[in-house]
Amino acid sequence: MPPASSTDSIKPGGWKCVFGCTAEALALYRISLGILLMIELVLRFRFLRPFYSDLGTLPLQFLWPKVDILYKSICLHCWSGELLVQRVLLSFQVLFALLFTIGYHSQYMATISWFLYLSLTLRNTWLNFILDRYFHYLLWYAIFLPTDNKYSITRSKCHENNIHNGTIVSLATIMLKLQVLWLYLDAGFGKWLDPLGGWTFGYDGVPALDSYARHTLGARYLYGILGPFGLRLLTPVVVYVEMLSIPIAIVGSYFANSMLVYTAIGLICALHIGIAITLRNTVLLSLVACSVCLVFLPLGWTRACRNLDTKNNGRLSLISKILILSMAGGCVWLEVFSESCDQSVKHIWSTVLHNRWNVFVGSEEYVTWEIAPGRLADGSIVDVWGRSNTVDWRLPGSGAPCTSTARPGRWRSFPYLAGIEGEEGDVLWRYLCDEWNREHDVSHHPETELQEFNFFMLQADVLPNMGFSTTRKRLIKSFQCVEGIGVTVNDNETIFGSVGSTDGNHEQDENRNGGRDNDSRGGADSEL
Repeated sequence: MPPASSTDSIKPGGWKCVFGCTAEALALYRISLGILLMIELVLRFRFLRPFYSDLGTLPLQFLWPKVDILYKSICLHCWSGELLVQRVLLSFQVLFALLFTIGYHSQYMATISWFLYLSLTLRNTWLNFILDRYFHYLLWYAIFLPTDNKYSITRSKCHENNIHNGTIVSLATIMLKLQVLWLYLDAGFGKWLDPLGGWTFGYDGVPALDSYARHTLGARYLYGILGPFGLRLLTPVVVYVEMLSIPIAIVGSYFANSMLVYTAIGLICALHIGIAITLRNTVLLSLVACSVCLVFLPLGWTRACRNLDTKNNGRLSLISKILILSMAGGCVWLEVFSESCDQSVKHIWSTVLHNRWNVFVGSEEYVTWEIAPGRLADGSIVDVWGRSNTVDWRLPGSGAPCTSTARPGRWRSFPYLAGIEGEEGDVLWRYLCDEWNREHDVSHHPETELQEFNFFMLQADVLPNMGFSTTRKRLIKSFQCVEGIGVTVNDNETIFGSVGSTDGNHEQDENRNGGRDNDSRGGADSEL
């Protein structure tokens, strides 16, 4: 029988469509992932000095004694603390991401991109957010997938003697789809199982969606359209979308119902677009989350095509299968069987194998933001954290405050490091002095030299109707940039500020874990 032409039709559906991916879907997955990876890496240049070089907050002299030999061997970015070296490495990462995007030997480019991204993350695990987890796993599975069979500069041709229906089924496609399923089930059930019921319609306090969706102009418009009751009604809908969308896509794939699959993907993407519109610093994260679902696209289900050779058609080598299963098994081991010492930052395992996605698990009871009034050589008071010549203690005016109000992106990790003491803590806080002096050219303008600053955490309870309580403040750190200044808490009301009506000016709320609970850390983690 002669081979079928590339336009022959077959009946789609079954487990092949459930666990397989079409060449078109994999190509769109590659292109979207690659573009977003390039954007993230380009944005990372602005953080190289403060977080990845010896000029910043974590010089290698403090990192190397804490990690083991495997960590040092894998972390290429840990081999040098020079800013120039970090810039060169990141430039190469952008180049490899570009080559991956256009489909130039995509599996090789994915391998290099995954390794370099892991290395960059290991250089400073303070900055390991949920966005990095997305890139980590999506690039990992791209290593084993033929994503360049369509829409690429090295597009492979079908062979005469091998018939294929356009859907590639392999261990990599199976594990990738199971990863997507786990991602949304973990996120959805985390909210559903919240002991306080913050994501339920009958929650006594401010519903979770109402408490989070206050950060942007888009959130205010959403509130104006839906009102408190509408947001309360929509809150449990978010949970069910996360828990049910991927199972619906799987059912649609099995029965070859493309409309059902598109509906499921549309619901997930609508959810993430809503997050991007209503929460700060979530645009890139939301787009990456949307790209994950592209592997379920039913494009090419009914078209037969000639199969690819064994190397490129998704039939993985024994080594590839061992690697994929080892990663999956390692994730289970870390979560279920590992000891606390295995999860220490001394080892790479918590970075490589962490596979939990249960953020935003409860309603946010309060919001936090930071401010750092500082005194210059000429006696004027400035906001060091906000890089402003004026100090404003009021709640930020555009939506709810958060640690990203004054400094976006990776800077949101900085306040969580307040407990670091000793020489390492001195380097951490002194960076703010050096940064201010560098940006204001104190060699030519000595009057602008920063002498001292105080770092405050401010909090306000979330109230109904987009309201917030009276602001509370807590002193996190008092730091002298110039020795011998000698600041005390009571000797300068201006630098320590007046928040108006405060609730225990310098008190720590012991019932809230030092001002931040576990859920708020998860929320900050997911807002990148």
